[in-house]
Amino acid sequence: MPNFSFGSTQGRAQPVVVEQARFHSMCDACESREASVCAALDEHDLHRLAAAAVVIEADPGRTFITEGDAADNFYNLTRGTVKLYKLLPDGRRQITGFAHRGDFLGLAVSRNYAFSAEAIDRVRYCRFSRRGLRTLLDDFPVMEKRLLDVASNELVAAQEQMLLLGRKTAKERLASFLLAQEMRKTPCVHSDQPLSLSMTRGDIADYLGLTIETVSRTFTRLKNDGLIAIFHTDHIVILDRDGLIRLADGYTLDH
Repeated sequence: MPNFSFGSTQGRAQPVVVEQARFHSMCDACESREASVCAALDEHDLHRLAAAAVVIEADPGRTFITEGDAADNFYNLTRGTVKLYKLLPDGRRQITGFAHRGDFLGLAVSRNYAFSAEAIDRVRYCRFSRRGLRTLLDDFPVMEKRLLDVASNELVAAQEQMLLLGRKTAKERLASFLLAQEMRKTPCVHSDQPLSLSMTRGDIADYLGLTIETVSRTFTRLKNDGLIAIFHTDHIVILDRDGLIRLADGYTLDH
């Protein structure tokens, strides 16, 4: 088992830094490996990946990437959920996305981070230095190809977000959001298992460009339309996936 070290600065909890990942077994047993860029490496090459990573755990509310800071590291999320956001000069916040296990953060940057990342629940991530990752990519071109695929997916996601904020109604936005979360967090898109939303209604509102009140009312409307069921505010069951898809695509529901 890896060793853990704890630290604090002026009473504020700091991330938990797991002992430098020296052993093949740490990557081999990683629960998110198949969903991340690490899947590009063969079993016998995992020791190189482990040697380049520092594994860190952070509590809810902890910001581990700050917009404008020097982009010296990359982050591979292996557990938990993270919100990505930007701050306007007047202090308003726009959440630009939510990252889940398997996501790779910090790729589309040059010298400084263009966003901040904050843990929503308890998260674990592997931190790679820019130099260390560059060495890995030089030695394993297949991993670089995987990262290029990640960058392409981020571009598509950015275009979808522009459409969502620019053209869709509140119901269409929330329907699109729920479908996207379902695709990310369940192994089967037709699963009837509850969708657990770790983010708050305020987070969802900031992401969708709506008020909290509008988000709450829209959840109720989707429930009244028979599209979803709501349990304990953060557990959603999609009852009519086809109807939700039609709504997200801008079609009027037939009753």
